[in-house]
Amino acid sequence: MKRFRLLFLTLLLAVPALAQQQPVSWKAEAVQVEGNIYEIRATGTIVGDWHIYDLTDYGSDGPNGTILSVEAGDKVKLVGEPYIASKVQKAFDDVFGIEIGTCDSPVVLIQKVELLQGNEVRVPVTVEWQACNDENCIPPDDVTMTVDLPAGEGLPVLAGTEIDAGDDLNAAAPGEGKSVWGLILEAIAWGFVALLTPCVFPMVPMTVSFFLKQNQTEEGEEKNKGRGRWLASVFGLSIVGLYTIPIAVIILITYFAGGEAVTADIFNWLATHWLPNIIFFLIFMLFAASFFGAFEITLPSSWLNKSDEKSNRGGLGGVFFVALTLVLVSFSCTGPIVGSVLIKSTQGGQFWEPIITMLAFSIAFALPFTLLAFAPSLLDKLPKSGGWLNSVKVVLGFIEVALGFKFLSVADQTYHWGLLDREVYLAIWIVVFTLLGLYLLGKIQFAYDSPVKHLSVFRLVLVIIDFTFVVYMLPGMWGAPLKALSGYLPPITTQDFVLDPAQHGGTTYVVGQQDEGGVPATRKYADFLHMPYGIPAFFDYEEARAYAAKVGKPMLLDFTGHGCVNCREMESRVWSDPRVLKLMKNEYVVCSLYGDDKKILDKEDWVTTEDGKVLKSLGKINSYFMMKRYHVNAQPYYVILDPVTEKNKVPARSYNLDVDQYVAFLEKGLE
Repeated sequence: MKRFRLLFLTLLLAVPALAQQQPVSWKAEAVQVEGNIYEIRATGTIVGDWHIYDLTDYGSDGPNGTILSVEAGDKVKLVGEPYIASKVQKAFDDVFGIEIGTCDSPVVLIQKVELLQGNEVRVPVTVEWQACNDENCIPPDDVTMTVDLPAGEGLPVLAGTEIDAGDDLNAAAPGEGKSVWGLILEAIAWGFVALLTPCVFPMVPMTVSFFLKQNQTEEGEEKNKGRGRWLASVFGLSIVGLYTIPIAVIILITYFAGGEAVTADIFNWLATHWLPNIIFFLIFMLFAASFFGAFEITLPSSWLNKSDEKSNRGGLGGVFFVALTLVLVSFSCTGPIVGSVLIKSTQGGQFWEPIITMLAFSIAFALPFTLLAFAPSLLDKLPKSGGWLNSVKVVLGFIEVALGFKFLSVADQTYHWGLLDREVYLAIWIVVFTLLGLYLLGKIQFAYDSPVKHLSVFRLVLVIIDFTFVVYMLPGMWGAPLKALSGYLPPITTQDFVLDPAQHGGTTYVVGQQDEGGVPATRKYADFLHMPYGIPAFFDYEEARAYAAKVGKPMLLDFTGHGCVNCREMESRVWSDPRVLKLMKNEYVVCSLYGDDKKILDKEDWVTTEDGKVLKSLGKINSYFMMKRYHVNAQPYYVILDPVTEKNKVPARSYNLDVDQYVAFLEKGLE
């Protein structure tokens, strides 16, 4: 163990010398030229012997040219094309075989704009570039900044601002963007949000049960309490360590490997592969059976004997096992959150920022469980036997059964097994919660239950809540959307029968015909991938781009996943809005790219990465495309782009259930 700590510390100290930071920083300003004409200037400062390329689009035959993008609209109009005001050195490049323009520090990019209205406007300015020197190049980077244009003279005053509060802008240049403290606070917030995911909540009964048993020993009361606090502290630290240490190691591997693909692959495997999901499902069923009284879960005798030999260590092995199980099971839902926090914190160029933000995330995530582990020590004076304690375990057992099927459902969807379609999943939940209601009424009893002689007010309230929930689920068997459960249920496209066909995308695709959006049904992967509400969509990027260019419509990229809880909520709560559906069906070419689909494609569709790895499954190809193009691995993620230039028309959006903001996002993409 000491050797591992020494090696880990050595690697951490060695990274600053090996990790290359971004040598280019940017700032933007607006300068009035004449009347309501302004020059938006983006000035880049380059450190060392690095350079970037000019504004030329060299395509696939040359380097990545610099791009200056200024967002226009009904309040700001672009005047001419962007240009470079600083010196550009033109020279023939032997490697690419073409003439290439390079820029040294400082680089001044200019885009002229005209202000069309009479109030102050904030304008987003995006710069995309790649820094190189005589030996190597850093992967392409981008930054989005904002400049303020003062109120125009003699122009009408319009309501609103150029940037909505919900716009997803990237971080500013290094040193000018969000501080480390801002990243830490955001990570803490995400840590608490992760507690509300369906994969985490079911682990509460396991924690309660374990620490109740740990504190029920024959030792003295004070010694028993001290032991419980010690184990609870170790439990919390174990959760923090299990999240932070592997992430730190992954970051080191990412830096040494020169990319983010390793991180994305690990997260994707844990969240969507059949093996971990089946294991998680079996763990939930195992604990549920234990809560029902089928057997008692005990640690291996060797662990217990070793713990008894050193009383000061207590049940450390068991505590670590519970923490490890909690982290592994919850990672199916927290993985995308962790990935989002990780990728966002790496944009600052400092290797230690992701480690610190992950530490903040894990502390916030572990804190409630640690407090819960302390709580059983306060229950020593309560009765140690009786039906009340067993009733709590049985109720939690029913919940374990219901939520455990979420993991089996993820594996079923990503591998297209067809075992848990939506109506089958709903039927299981309806039966489980009906049995729970009957148990609360005393109509069903287990081996260690005490007879229910009368119904308490608290039990009555629980019965009313439970059967109300059952009644709410029943219409779902005929296709009701059940928006409150959209994150837990399989997509409605897996349901065989619905009363409203408009919600069932799978029934509209007939080979040789076209759906209401005019999109041909013979497109790639439409035989096993479907969209809700009859939204006409493609599932292959190049095919969608070619069609969008042909019909002259912008593209809406929907980065999604079968196991993505937030994706299902966005579809159920946001996409179902008539305004959203109208825009998506009529004004956009929608392309849904599943990052976790395990379908093995034909050989001609395989993709070879830059490091020579061959990607064969649809999910890995889409995930690689998302990471390579947008440096993001969190889902959902929505991008509006021009199919010809492949440039973003507006800032991308992620998970946000505000329907009005999503409508504004789509409308702005049309401008």
